[in-house]
Amino acid sequence: MTQNPPFPSPEELKSKLAEFMKTNFGDKVSFTAYTEPEAVEAGTDEKPPRKDDAQFVFDFLPRDIKAHLDRFVIQQDEAKKVLSIAVCDHYNHVNFLRQLEKQDAARADETEYAKQNVILVGPTGVGKTYLIKHIAELIKVPFVKADATKFSETGYVGGDVEDLVRELVDKADGDVQLAQFGIIYIDEIDKIAAAGNMVGRDVSGRGVQTTLLKLMEETEVPLRSANDLQAQLQAAFEFQKRGGKAKRETISTRHILFVVSGAFDQLKQQVSRRLAQGQIGFNTDPRPVMDNELFQYVTTQDFIEYGFEPEFIGRLPVRVVCEELRADDLYKIMKFSEGSILRQYERAFRAYGIEISFEDEALRLMAEAAALEKTGARGLLTVWEKLFRDYKYYLAGSGLSQLRVSAELVREPKRVLDRLMAEGHKQEEAALEQSALVFAEQFGKEHGLEISFDESARARLIERAQAERMTMPDLCAHLFKDYQFGLNLIQKNTGQKNFVLSRAAVDAPDKFLSDLVVQSHYPLAPAEKN
Repeated sequence: MTQNPPFPSPEELKSKLAEFMKTNFGDKVSFTAYTEPEAVEAGTDEKPPRKDDAQFVFDFLPRDIKAHLDRFVIQQDEAKKVLSIAVCDHYNHVNFLRQLEKQDAARADETEYAKQNVILVGPTGVGKTYLIKHIAELIKVPFVKADATKFSETGYVGGDVEDLVRELVDKADGDVQLAQFGIIYIDEIDKIAAAGNMVGRDVSGRGVQTTLLKLMEETEVPLRSANDLQAQLQAAFEFQKRGGKAKRETISTRHILFVVSGAFDQLKQQVSRRLAQGQIGFNTDPRPVMDNELFQYVTTQDFIEYGFEPEFIGRLPVRVVCEELRADDLYKIMKFSEGSILRQYERAFRAYGIEISFEDEALRLMAEAAALEKTGARGLLTVWEKLFRDYKYYLAGSGLSQLRVSAELVREPKRVLDRLMAEGHKQEEAALEQSALVFAEQFGKEHGLEISFDESARARLIERAQAERMTMPDLCAHLFKDYQFGLNLIQKNTGQKNFVLSRAAVDAPDKFLSDLVVQSHYPLAPAEKN
């Protein structure tokens, strides 16, 4: 186990910070330190420790975990089974150690256990991340995901691998007790396999493997990164408040479950080549994808030849393969998965006032198109986004309330959209016209004056409502806000109670009403009317 360096004295800390400020900002920024009149006694500002009762509890069986995964991930049955067993083995051992610590702490420290860290192999989009994410959600532990390519050995390029452990604490809302039982998932692990012919310093290969190796075994990780200036300043202030008494907070990785994954395309080719050469017993023809039957022949030596350190791959005893998804699998994902993209699009169209439904034949056509993308379930998103992009744009607010996705729509989306837009336009016009009639009826009930719109007025109201993106009640209320006063005046002058509004009333409502009022005061003689 690595020893943490001693915390610097106040003078050393002041000197280092002053040098840092001058190096980075020159003489424009000055640095000073102050000492509080009285040091606060150590421990007075600390949070009370959490009770064991509030800590993480695990009481699942392997079949419980698999049943939960079946709700969200289609296929990958063998992967689900292996992961469920590995997770139960790991956390059952955690439960055993926690009980043993209460009875005999020394014996608990001496108990040896090979952690069930996992390596997941499979092409993109087959559900690797989804599997681990939903396991973490089920057992209620913090979950952190990262790409291996963004890390470096010491953090001078990319990120520090120890940041993953600190992020667990953040995901646990600062609860270190809960964070130490979390799950860290590292994707693209095949990208840090060190090339044998590498010259110079290896930033993202062996160095990262070595650092991850320490984390996967057991080590203490400081809660504050040495490369995080803000964290170090906070530590300095706390150091000063405690009167020079340093407290170095750490989190143990002993019970953290590590899962790494990658596509390993070259490894697949490597094993397939060995099969073809008859180096291992396999009577059937090599398959074009790495499935469970083929993966059982992958050895630790294969991983080492691929570029992994023996110690690193040795700390990943549970090896799981996720199979490539076929069109039928993608159809089932859309149809039955609780996190299906179909449910997402139902919600998306419902937000525009459109209820969308799907025919099975249409779903199968979309599944076949997604399978051609060769990106697993991610291919579904590509196909759906392209297919429904214009439908969302043009049908939103069109008046269409129902959308049935048929095989015809999938095969000829533009032609079907044009037809739906024409139908939606007619439906919208009919709805707007009915709304105008309702306004006229309500106007009569409220003011005792009957108004009606002639054909030209109704057509113009519909045009304006569509062009100005207003509802018909709002448009009519705006146009005819003063009509009850003017029409009441006309009724007093002439006794007229029924009024027919023409297009002129819609185009220039104030002028139309003014002309009616003037006419009611000065009616034309019968001869002049002729």
